[in-house]
Amino acid sequence: MRTKIYIKALWGIFLSVIFIMNVSAQDSNDSTKKSEEESTIIKVGNMAPDFTVEMLDGRSLNLSDMKGKVVLVNFWATWCGPCMAEFKEIPEKIIKRFEGKEDFIFVPISRGETRETVQKKMNQLRRVGIVFPVGLDPDKKIYESYATMYIPRNFLIDKDGKVVFTSVGFEEKTFTALVDKIDQLLK
Repeated sequence: MRTKIYIKALWGIFLSVIFIMNVSAQDSNDSTKKSEEESTIIKVGNMAPDFTVEMLDGRSLNLSDMKGKVVLVNFWATWCGPCMAEFKEIPEKIIKRFEGKEDFIFVPISRGETRETVQKKMNQLRRVGIVFPVGLDPDKKIYESYATMYIPRNFLIDKDGKVVFTSVGFEEKTFTALVDKIDQLLK
């Protein structure tokens, strides 16, 4: 009899703990979403702030020179796991898919890192087939005109210079939606 009471009590405690964990996880997800929104300076519908970025190869790109093109600006860092997961998808789903589309430009920008650190990472990535030009934002000036926290971050800019899609972090579903949006803009 006592054993049954203990089992019921333990089962009740277990269910209570699970319930509390679910509520806490939901609160955490809600606060993360709120924090992501609060840390996003440039939102869908805003005009993209102009910038000049020095590319790893020494060239400079100006966003204003890209008007009339669809531009995907991607902020990342070498130490960022989700950034590297996203980078694994980019050669096939972005570079190859939109190759030859003169009205599309992909601009990945390393946030807050030295040229040497970025060069070393890109050399490592090249060995596994991840090859594309990247920009440098060592002092985060470009990044901080778009957001204050969290990477990877994508800002998709239409031909008129307006931000039409943003994403934070890397999730396959969101990345697919980004690719689909690029497709729509190029039609």
